Amino acid sequence: MCSRLVTLAWAGSMSLLLSGCCTAFDCNCPWTAEDCDDASPLPPLGGELVDVNWPLPHAGCGSAPAGPSKLVAIWANEGGDKVARHERRAWGNPAAVRNAAWNGQQVTLLAARNEVVSINLVLEAGGQDVPGVSVALDRLESDAGQGIGSLLPATADGVFDWTQRPIELFHVRYLQIRGLSLVSYDLYDERHLPERFRRPWSGEGEGIGGWADRPDHDAYYPEIAVPLELVGRFDVRAGRSQCIWIDVYVPPETPAGVYRGTIAVCEDGVATRQVPVELRVRGFTLPDTDAAKTMVYFGYDDVLSRYVGELESEAHAARLRRVRDRHFQLARRHRVHLVDDNLGSTPWSQDAPHPDWLPRLSGALYTAARGYAGPGAGRGNDVFAIGPYGTWSWRGAGQAEMWARTNAWESWFRANAPAVERLLYLFDEPEPADYSQVQQWAAWMDANPGVGSALPAFVTLSVVDALAHTPNVDIAASWRTLGSAVTWESAIAAVRAAGKRVYLYNAYRPHTGTFATEDDGTALRQLAWAQYKHGIDRWFYWESTYYTNFLSGEGPVNVFQRAQTFGENERYDPSDGRTGYQYANGDGVLFYPGTDRAFPDESFNVAGPFASLRLKHWRRGLQDVEYLKLAAAIAPQTVQALVAKMSPVSLWEHGVTDPADPTYVLAATSWPTAADAWEQARVELATIIDGQP
Repeated sequence: MCSRLVTLAWAGSMSLLLSGCCTAFDCNCPWTAEDCDDASPLPPLGGELVDVNWPLPHAGCGSAPAGPSKLVAIWANEGGDKVARHERRAWGNPAAVRNAAWNGQQVTLLAARNEVVSINLVLEAGGQDVPGVSVALDRLESDAGQGIGSLLPATADGVFDWTQRPIELFHVRYLQIRGLSLVSYDLYDERHLPERFRRPWSGEGEGIGGWADRPDHDAYYPEIAVPLELVGRFDVRAGRSQCIWIDVYVPPETPAGVYRGTIAVCEDGVATRQVPVELRVRGFTLPDTDAAKTMVYFGYDDVLSRYVGELESEAHAARLRRVRDRHFQLARRHRVHLVDDNLGSTPWSQDAPHPDWLPRLSGALYTAARGYAGPGAGRGNDVFAIGPYGTWSWRGAGQAEMWARTNAWESWFRANAPAVERLLYLFDEPEPADYSQVQQWAAWMDANPGVGSALPAFVTLSVVDALAHTPNVDIAASWRTLGSAVTWESAIAAVRAAGKRVYLYNAYRPHTGTFATEDDGTALRQLAWAQYKHGIDRWFYWESTYYTNFLSGEGPVNVFQRAQTFGENERYDPSDGRTGYQYANGDGVLFYPGTDRAFPDESFNVAGPFASLRLKHWRRGLQDVEYLKLAAAIAPQTVQALVAKMSPVSLWEHGVTDPADPTYVLAATSWPTAADAWEQARVELATIIDGQP
């Protein structure tokens, strides 16, 4: 038998801590013995109980508006158009905010089965604060009575159980953009920058003016999706807007048809607004396997410091495993696959995945028994990295040890997880002086007379340089694809002719949209389309929990209050705002800590992470690729033309401006930034797939 503590919130100011239990023989038990190793809550941060001073969203606040609203406007979009906190676009001009998802009165969405679609609800305040706001959307129902709905309210760690919650609501938190992300674009051409951060320019992107001339300078950008159950009632401050993000997952068994529901908005417990929602579920299902494959690094040390605040110990092992597993589950909800250092919750040095990895590889972690429902249910992770960032332990041991260790790793995967793509992460961003060492290691791996010769050698290095200097490397993941288009095309062709894979990592403008917090909401959608267009086998993002800015030496970053996560913040530039060596917003952070012992005032004291909106934008693009693949099987030429329209010039296609100096390119980004253009393309793909206009 196991027991688990569950916090139940009641209307008013009461909280009650109850203990529930079930046995391993109870088929409805949502927990496993592994979950019950440590059922105690996290050590208190000024009190463990959650004091909830609002009616549960599912309790509602009336079936119809019963009082006047202090909000001056409410409207919505599908999320690809970022609405900064200072913007009140609908106030005084409701027609200005109409879009593909909002006709001025109603939210209208389209979805396939096994897809997550989103609503970004925007609440605008006038000249006075609007206190005590709550928002609810419980259910969407068809005329035939079928429904998509969240059956149970979630509190505390219940927000990480998706089995009864296909509809999730999030309170969006904002971060101020005080400077430009120098790891995402160069500043010599204003056309490289996100559209809302370009100064007036002329000629070949020559900017005029200063930081204040960038439209969204110092703006607070939407970024952190905090489950609304953990926030409860909230205030919308005077002169601001507040976004509420809503994810709707359409289960695979959902019948095609139109589903309707209502978003209820309440103020101080009184219903004031209702927003109709109509979701059309199309007659096809997105696969659980991912057409656009990803690999995102997940760090241990920062998670340890935020959730426990001390060195890892046996007392914290089960709790930390649960936290880590929830990162993997949340990533899966967004069609992203994580890799890590394979350290697990106990010391481990064997040439095999740590036991913590076994349910991730088998798919057991992604089942209802472990609280998971969503894309990829029951399927294991499709990638595993050995020794990320060159941390494999036998670097100086010689050829014989290389053979023995790679034989052991490859043998384990062949016997236990043969479908998983595995790789040895030889070196990260080698300098020219390192090329000979990388080549020697890769050559040793190729010369292995045992099964280890099949284990790919992976390096983050330009594919052009890898072919020239480390030809035995199997996978070279390139970052900036700046250079001669002909040279790049030739290198890519040579890699594929040799049966090797093509990876890219991170992102850089104008070649693709980027992971910068201030980039357009459609940037990562375009990234996924570019991946599809060029047949990139996997997209690698370098880190997802970079909470300590090691580069600057400043230590832990308050990621709930500061957009800059990477690089130095040493000075103010009149044109570019706050800046310094590799200054970047959001770089390396896709998850936000649900418990934060470094900054306890920010902590929600739950044992799991929150998603960034950038992760949700990336998912939108990754799901688009599923549409592209399904449609291409029916009308390949039509799909090819649509891809060329949406991403005309991307990656190495930009080439360089001066072949004699292949270090720069003067060029504008070629893809549309308007979310409606991408939604229209998605409708066209859906029409190809199921034949319905």
